[in-house]
Amino acid sequence: MEIRLRLNGQDIALDVAPDETLQHALRWTAGIESARSTCGIGVCGACAVLVDGRVMSSCLILAPLADGRAIETVEALPEDDPVIAAFVAETAFQCSYCTPGFVIAVKALLADDPDPNEATIRERLSGNLCRCGSYDAIVAATQRAARAARRT
Repeated sequence: MEIRLRLNGQDIALDVAPDETLQHALRWTAGIESARSTCGIGVCGACAVLVDGRVMSSCLILAPLADGRAIETVEALPEDDPVIAAFVAETAFQCSYCTPGFVIAVKALLADDPDPNEATIRERLSGNLCRCGSYDAIVAATQRAARAARRT
């Protein structure tokens, strides 16, 4: 079946199966490499995307249910995005497999709360797992990105 999305600012059509997940359709049909498959049950955050501005695990959404929605992924961000710059500056990654999901989650967090405290950051990012244990650096990167966004 055909679905239509606004993917990273571009209107596209994808041919998907009725039982195909959005994660699978994004990665394997649309070529969005940041929509990573890890757990497949919505607990790791590696496949996190913004759906109409809300962070969601794309492995939990059937692709047909995304028809007509706006989907944003890390690929839509400019190279000088403050969240990406903060992750680099704080070395908030090791293997970086989880990084796209964390970046999306941080973008959503800062859109809702431009000055989050550490407890809020940890709570809002609790749906994302980092197997390398870079949590302190990720929190520091989030705080740095918030400071950078406030300066602009």
